[in-house]
Amino acid sequence: MAHYAFIDDNNIVTEVIVGKDEDDLVEGVTDWETHYGDFREQTCLRTSYNTLGGVHYTDGEPSDDQTKAFRFNYAGIGYTYDEGRDAFIPPKPFESWVLDEDTCLYVAPVALPDDADTVMYHWDEDAGEWVVVPDEAE
Repeated sequence: MAHYAFIDDNNIVTEVIVGKDEDDLVEGVTDWETHYGDFREQTCLRTSYNTLGGVHYTDGEPSDDQTKAFRFNYAGIGYTYDEGRDAFIPPKPFESWVLDEDTCLYVAPVALPDDADTVMYHWDEDAGEWVVVPDEAE
């Protein structure tokens, strides 16, 4: 099973569907992107379900076969397709965040604190910093 993203005239993803694998061709179909796009009269692009930041994952670990990692990120509604990078880029979460050119993901201008694996933080855009999420039990 493969996944396909439909994009509008502004290269914004409007829908993601499950479709046929590229090699599951039938008579008269040379590729599914074109087939689905022609059927809907909208641009259709394959998106890689287990791909994030340019890496394809299997069971939460980087896959041995990275040929499945294309278009950098699994598309979602509201993502932008960047034709020059051939990448799906998520919406910018905060004005201060910048696009990481290597992953096509937005990152905070300040790195998460070292203890972020044990302490929960959220981004405070006004302060421009990571803030500890209060423990509800306290």
